[in-house]
This record gives sequence, C-alpha cells and structure tokens, in this order.
Amino acid sequence: MAESTPSTPAESAASAPSESASKPSGPDGRPASPPKVVPWLLFYTFDRIAIAVILVLVLWWAGVGSYAGLLFGVLLSMPVSYLALRPVRDRLTEALAARSVARRTAKEDLRTRLSGSETDED
Repeated sequence: MAESTPSTPAESAASAPSESASKPSGPDGRPASPPKVVPWLLFYTFDRIAIAVILVLVLWWAGVGSYAGLLFGVLLSMPVSYLALRPVRDRLTEALAARSVARRTAKEDLRTRLSGSETDED
C-alpha cells in the first residue's frame, strides 16, 4: 500500500526539490513580486504623525501649556503608536524582508549570469 504520489499540492512541492522551491511564485507561475513598501511606509508615517497631533491637541485642550503640551504629546505618541500601529508595522516589516530576499535573489542571479558558469541551451 505504498503510494508514490503526494496527496496535496503542498506535499508535492515539498517533496520535489527544485530551484523554484526557493523562490516564491505568483498565481500565474512566474516569480512573485515582493509586496509594495511605499504604501505601508506612507501609511505608517501618516498614522504616527496623526497620533502625535491628536495627543498634542488633547493636551492643549486639557490646559497643558503650549510648549509642555507639545513635548508631552510627542513623548506620549511613541508608546501609543507602538501599541496601536503594530499590525501596520508588521506588514511593513514583511514587505521590507520580502523586498530584501527578492533583491538578494536577483543579485545572485545576475552574478551567476555574468560569471558565465551557467550553460545556455538557446
């Protein structure tokens, strides 16, 4: 009762080591493009600034002086941003890591092609 073919696509990809196993692939079979970094970076930056502005305004409205309210608002925005923006920060980190892997892979591929160690069958 020995079955030679894996039962799921994930098992077949894991059991057949190939060059494409190290590179993520998109839905069309081509190498997957890394997630966009700029939108997550802009969203994170805008949210950090918005949290700081809101806290400064709340402190000014509460009667804390202008300079002290500004300093305390910026200081308080750090832990609030750290806690409130964790999902956005995680997505940004994932996008940066995926971009790093894609750049490293492209660099290795370029070095391999430039060294001439790869045989062309064309």
